[in-house]
Amino acid sequence: MSRGSGRDVGRRPGRAQPMAEVAVGGRRSALEAVRAGAARRLLLADGSRDTQGLRELRTAAAEAGIAIEAVPRARLDALGLRNHQGVAALVRSRAITELDERALAVYPFEADAVVVVLDGVTDPQNLGASARAAEAAGASMLVTRHHRAAPSSASAVRASAGALLHLPVARVANVTRAVERLKGRGFLVVGLDQGARTGIHEGPPPARPVALVAGSEGVGLSRLVREACDELVAIPLPGRTGSLNEAAALAVGLFGYVLRPR
Repeated sequence: MSRGSGRDVGRRPGRAQPMAEVAVGGRRSALEAVRAGAARRLLLADGSRDTQGLRELRTAAAEAGIAIEAVPRARLDALGLRNHQGVAALVRSRAITELDERALAVYPFEADAVVVVLDGVTDPQNLGASARAAEAAGASMLVTRHHRAAPSSASAVRASAGALLHLPVARVANVTRAVERLKGRGFLVVGLDQGARTGIHEGPPPARPVALVAGSEGVGLSRLVREACDELVAIPLPGRTGSLNEAAALAVGLFGYVLRPR
């Protein structure tokens, strides 16, 4: 899976999202913060057990020239981090690159690019989980709204396990217009819709470049966004549960449909 060639922040059109210094808890999240060049300091609880994950973090920090400060575990608890695993990365301000709508017209997408579009996702936990799935699937960009949408907050960064520090986020005023812009760039736009007649396992995977659109839990895709999609596909749910939350549905769509072998 190829990623967009414009992953260097200095070459991306747009601007970085201002953030106060954010504490990101957990060894995986801290490692991704280091790898993204976003971590300023690392805090490690006294007496932490030496694991493979911690050794990997120490190696990455040494290579990046980032000091690890030993602190009482209570100091990490005081940061309000859940499941911090004895580690916190203090992430520099302006760590997340947010692009404006104009970026969709000029971003250097590769021929086989994947873009994820979120239509009305308002929960930071869902935004973070969606970013994690999108980045793991090799997506070039995450597109979401300016208003009535979850911000790229500290909780979203933590929920993404650091993925939001790697993935460009395009904030748009109108998702339907953003979809049309992507179609103008040659993207096939596919919406996840439980009312669709075609399931994700029917037929071949989508052509590239492709934009996968996911709506909010409960409401799903808005009417105008649904109508703007080139295709709609449904996720088969043979169990008694009638729906998945947005982030889970997106992950299934990415790995069970978009990335399915041809």
